[in-house]
Amino acid sequence: MREMLTPRRMRAAALALTAAAAVALTGCGTKTQAVEPASPPVKLDAFQQRAHEVARQWPKATPQSGRHEAVLPLAGADRPKSKTVREITVTVHHSACDVHYGARGYETGSLVVVSGWGKKKSAKGMCTELLATDKVKVKLDKPLGGRTVVDAATGKRLKLG
Repeated sequence: MREMLTPRRMRAAALALTAAAAVALTGCGTKTQAVEPASPPVKLDAFQQRAHEVARQWPKATPQSGRHEAVLPLAGADRPKSKTVREITVTVHHSACDVHYGARGYETGSLVVVSGWGKKKSAKGMCTELLATDKVKVKLDKPLGGRTVVDAATGKRLKLG
């Protein structure tokens, strides 16, 4: 005796076939996929923002507007003794009222973007605002090699003397 396919059974069969096809197409039931939580966005400081901007625009980087304690212009840099060195010495322009000053670097495959920084003792009180210059070493993650050294404040190639 043969079973007859009623409309109800035909719909059930069609639904079962559709579900099986969907499982086969999505790969459901084979491997599980681990989803890692998203890392929180990294907040870049003023120097990092400027260094990224200079690297993106290079060689047509424009000077930054205004003066910023986190991105001070440099007077120059000492010529390294060899291309294998992992530090460069730069001359930082800063305020004579700065109690702390230094320099930072940001490296790409073809550039080393550097900048001076200064931190005043206090916004209160008198200051002569005289310009001071001091030499500061910037440590590099990789040897300088043939990379171009760029002043983050001006967006220009830094003269090595």
